[in-house]
Amino acid sequence: MGLDQAATKPHEQLAAHLAGKMDAVNTLIRARMASRHAPRIPQVTAHLVEAGGKRLRPMLTLAAADLCGYGGDYDVHLAATVEFIHTATLLHDDVVDESAQRRGRPTANLLWDNKSSVLVGDYLFSRAFQLMVEPGSLRVLDILANASATIAEGEVLQLTASRDLATTEDIYLQVVRGKTAALFSAATEVGGVIADAPEDQIKALFDYGDALGIAFQIVDDLLDYQGDTKATGKNVGDDFRERKLTLPVIKAIAAADAEERAFWKRVIEKGDQRDGDLEHAIGLLKTHGALDQTRQEALEWAAKAKTALAALPENPVRQMLLDLADYVVARIS
Repeated sequence: MGLDQAATKPHEQLAAHLAGKMDAVNTLIRARMASRHAPRIPQVTAHLVEAGGKRLRPMLTLAAADLCGYGGDYDVHLAATVEFIHTATLLHDDVVDESAQRRGRPTANLLWDNKSSVLVGDYLFSRAFQLMVEPGSLRVLDILANASATIAEGEVLQLTASRDLATTEDIYLQVVRGKTAALFSAATEVGGVIADAPEDQIKALFDYGDALGIAFQIVDDLLDYQGDTKATGKNVGDDFRERKLTLPVIKAIAAADAEERAFWKRVIEKGDQRDGDLEHAIGLLKTHGALDQTRQEALEWAAKAKTALAALPENPVRQMLLDLADYVVARIS
């Protein structure tokens, strides 16, 4: 069942359950993205923040804190921190990838320029660090600061690995853990930490976020070759045109004969792409079962995320998080 066919989507259930907290998060985000001296900062930030994203990462922080019985207000600060980090990385990513569309809208770097996107991203990172300090927890600060560094490390690793045919699935997983899963796992982990949950529950929340983030990115990479532009907000084949070695391609290259390998070398390593190459690439992915194998791996990671939640209290929020793991892979199920 696709996401658009789902009658009640888990992220909407979470949003309804956490409505009061999410309103507080959104209010805090709007207040902290303001700038007295540089009006372009709120202009650029609002373009992305108000673009209709699901706010999945901050909801994960609020849900984790709620699941562990937290009754304070600092989960709101941490959720806003997570969203600022995410938004900053999106602004930077679109510059690096030379993207023209995100969430079905023109990217900030296209509407303004690369300099504005990079500098506003830097501003949001700074705001994130101001927010993460406010709860007064060194452990929370350590988790989120490490996640920020890991995200940047993953993006840099992707620069060198994404166009190298020698890139393995292990390296791909390392990239994904950096650029995507690190923020998912930090979002859930800090929710448990701020609630002063037992260590086994904090570890379970980390494991859930890690596996969910990996499943999320694998699905995203798969949909680049078989998705619906209207549903995803991205053009089919963007990763191919940007010469990114994602999991489906890595699997196809591993099974390629000499002629097919020469094709991948031309279009990925050399960047010599011609009319019909995307269609040929998709044909090779299907021939070698790379799309089906990638789909199976995404489903396995979603299952790992669900298994991790066994250590958490049984209540409606846990069920929503279980359903969320299924939801993340619903587009390919």
